[in-house]
Amino acid sequence: MSWNPALVPGCPDAIGVDAIETLIIPRARDLGGFEVRRALPAPKRQMVGPFIFFDQAGPAEFLTGQGIDVRPHPHIGLGTVTYLYRGDFHHRDSLGTDQIIHPGALNWMVAGRGVTHSERTSAEGRSGPHSLFGIQTWVALPDTHEAMLPMFEHHGKDALPTLESDGVALRLILGTAYGEKAPATLFSETFYADVALEPGARFPMPDEHEDRGIYIVQGAISIAGQMFEAGRMMVFRPGDPITVAAGEMGARLMILGGATLNGPRYIWWNFVASSREKIEEAKAQWRAENWGQGLFDLPTGDRAEHIPLPG
Repeated sequence: MSWNPALVPGCPDAIGVDAIETLIIPRARDLGGFEVRRALPAPKRQMVGPFIFFDQAGPAEFLTGQGIDVRPHPHIGLGTVTYLYRGDFHHRDSLGTDQIIHPGALNWMVAGRGVTHSERTSAEGRSGPHSLFGIQTWVALPDTHEAMLPMFEHHGKDALPTLESDGVALRLILGTAYGEKAPATLFSETFYADVALEPGARFPMPDEHEDRGIYIVQGAISIAGQMFEAGRMMVFRPGDPITVAAGEMGARLMILGGATLNGPRYIWWNFVASSREKIEEAKAQWRAENWGQGLFDLPTGDRAEHIPLPG
């Protein structure tokens, strides 16, 4: 689909660096064979819109037979967003979902009051040398939906809206932006998109959302004449027209944001909630291991092990 959003005002030289409200440098973590860079939550910024967790997984290379094995674990009060550039994940959950995700597609699991899932490299993926590179995020649910029944949606690469123009290629993963709407079921105003920029290409951020951020996956971008390299997240002041320019090697970005929630969230392990009581209840239920009798069950087809409650 063609795309030609207005580029004025807000060209790279018409805004100041002070339009960046927060600059986040992710913390690197080794999760046993591959590296994760965590941008959210950050010391100075818990959320961008409803996004409360943002991890870059990889890039990582694996030999034949190797892969990722994230054992069954629980969530409450959030939606998990899985989007890959390379590799695959085999997702199983306590709803009975059995889904392999490939690059450019979306896995969207809403935990609501409680769900359990696992993510592993598929058998096909392990059949030869392979790589993994992608982004995983959590979207905090509004309090009106924290107790909803869990749900899962998979949307293939071809189902997600794409926009292309003047060296910019965008795939809308969640929500609304630039007059397009992604198919996933959401519960608060959100936008999330994968953006590829050719060298020197200019890209305007959507201006209809309260909270807006950019994460630089690859390459570099210029804002008001200052260059920002890969592995940086910028959160912008509300309302400012923002346009960025790709560096000489181009850039790959994730743009994200939406409406802010009505208050902060408590985070403990894999749980997100508007109250400490909900977190404590989830901890007790997971510790009890009464599968299928309370908030949690183990995923269909992946019940031989699970991650125990920390501590």
